[in-house]
Amino acid sequence: MSHHIDPQDPSLDRAAEAIDAADTLMIGAGAGMSVDSGLPDFRGDEGFWTHYPPFEKRGLDFYDLANPRWFDRDPELAWGFYGHRLNLYRSTDPHQGFNILRDVAAALPEPPFVFTSNVDGHFQKADFASQRVLECHGSIHHLQCSRPCGHQIWSADTLDIEVDPESFRARGGLPRCPHCEAIARPNILMFRDGQWNDGRSAEQQQRFHRWQSMVRNDGLDPVVIEVGAGTAVPTVRMQCERISRTLNGTLIRINPREPEAPDGAISIPAGGLEVLRHIGERLDTVRA
Repeated sequence: MSHHIDPQDPSLDRAAEAIDAADTLMIGAGAGMSVDSGLPDFRGDEGFWTHYPPFEKRGLDFYDLANPRWFDRDPELAWGFYGHRLNLYRSTDPHQGFNILRDVAAALPEPPFVFTSNVDGHFQKADFASQRVLECHGSIHHLQCSRPCGHQIWSADTLDIEVDPESFRARGGLPRCPHCEAIARPNILMFRDGQWNDGRSAEQQQRFHRWQSMVRNDGLDPVVIEVGAGTAVPTVRMQCERISRTLNGTLIRINPREPEAPDGAISIPAGGLEVLRHIGERLDTVRA
């Protein structure tokens, strides 16, 4: 089934007009935002096992592996999975849509704020201000104790995980907590995770609240652009709907599979990169 959009679709004009008239943007991004960069789609077992065949033999899917228990039971397996993802996210460049969003937002009076469930750090890699990004599920580029012992979150920038390409298990030394020497883990909210250190995300949440207050108090007109946020884990979707409602801003929902949107929203049933290119071209023409 094709999810391409007619370049003359009026929803693209409506979206560009809404953005051009806005004072600021909130950008909401789910897993669909990263797919256009060539990153794996983990929404089904088949797609996951295509990228991680050894786990199919063990009957382990994404939801099984994205669980903190493995850092106790089998840390080489845990770090094989997360180490591979860390290496992949580091080596992959954000797609052009990130640059389009950044440039579109830069032309507005107030800088944007990003709310994302992605842990890949690609908004920061695409030169979005880190102080204006909320990673609601954490970041693979930061570490915490697996225990946890109360030690602070620290950067994974110097971490180098070697992953066996056949078994997808980590080889060599594994990262450890500098305070208690327990195995370290990514500072990511996993499934059935009662050990996540949410300190970094809580600070981001406070900055997001301040941004919302500023938009409200200064009477700014926001537009909420939501890209690739589905209903399986609806955090981003719900947040975008809430912000558009409470701040009286237009919601632009870009989603090829689940484009349904509230009344008054602009729904565009196609992929993020394709749609952002069309919108960017329209805005370039308007602003020329």
